[in-house]
Amino acid sequence: MSRNFTGTWKIKSSENFEELLKQLDVGLMLRKIALLAASNPSVEIRQDGESFYIRTATTARTTEIRFRVGEEFEEQTVDGRPCKSLVRWTAENKMECEQQLLKGDGPKTSWSRQLTGDDQLIL
Repeated sequence: MSRNFTGTWKIKSSENFEELLKQLDVGLMLRKIALLAASNPSVEIRQDGESFYIRTATTARTTEIRFRVGEEFEEQTVDGRPCKSLVRWTAENKMECEQQLLKGDGPKTSWSRQLTGDDQLIL
């Protein structure tokens, strides 16, 4: 059984986000806006067994996703491209999501979320 990710999470630190945006070919102005907006997001997670609701709010935009672990769903990559995603448990306290673009080519993207022993959430 997985740990419960339910809660409201605040960012403590961010590493290599600008490099990620560069690799995704996001232009300079949009990168600066994204970096500013992402500096203080609020993330709400509700978990009911294998079902998740994640709402991420920044000054630039708010995103919401709903999914069930092990079932494909549609969302957008961090740079806004539509994709199909599939989340799997890789440990009791860690989930990983592989994303496949719905159209076009581009860098392969994914995300993971992991709860630490001291109740920190690593994205």
